[in-house]
Amino acid sequence: MLKVWGRKNSLNVQIVMWTIAELGLDYERYDIGHRFGGNDTPEYLAMNPNGLVPVITDGGDPIFESAAICRYLAARYGDDAFWSEDPARRAQIDKWAEWAKATLYPVIGMQIFWPLVRMTEEERDMEAVGRGVVTYDRLLGIAESQLEGHAYLAGDVLTLSDIAFGHQLFRYYTLPIDRPARPRVEAYYERLSRRPAYAEHVMVSYDSLRP
Repeated sequence: MLKVWGRKNSLNVQIVMWTIAELGLDYERYDIGHRFGGNDTPEYLAMNPNGLVPVITDGGDPIFESAAICRYLAARYGDDAFWSEDPARRAQIDKWAEWAKATLYPVIGMQIFWPLVRMTEEERDMEAVGRGVVTYDRLLGIAESQLEGHAYLAGDVLTLSDIAFGHQLFRYYTLPIDRPARPRVEAYYERLSRRPAYAEHVMVSYDSLRP
């Protein structure tokens, strides 16, 4: 049985859980981290010495780091459309997944979401938040162009690149910020919102993360 350690309102857990759900896998998930604690125990640190979530086991050694977990799941359980066996085609999917994780995620996670949700009003630097919003919108402009002519980031079907990118958009579109119009990204987000796996595992309240 696939086992997942991590709380459901963690963005890094959500990317893994959405992947699991899209692939139709059975799993057990254990609430770990933040108000649940448990991520500083010797048992947990033996699985992930960073003390972060998520961690999975799937009949073998523990795997940590959400992107590595998603690539493992896609390679083991995904079909050729989701995570192609052809290296050239896979690279076209993976470049967008890496872009979303390495370029977009730090902006939405640390420059926008963290100060607006995890900090008190007195601690926030709203000018810095505003700069983050401008940066994120500029990056969304790349996605806006990429989505021209097809429904998903790497083509006409959902792939791992959409998991890496799309899981950020629920928070982006529900935070109290001014968002310039990005019609294709907005339509893309609406398509994702209608997917049961996305609704269950990504569209999760983050109110309990507030100070």
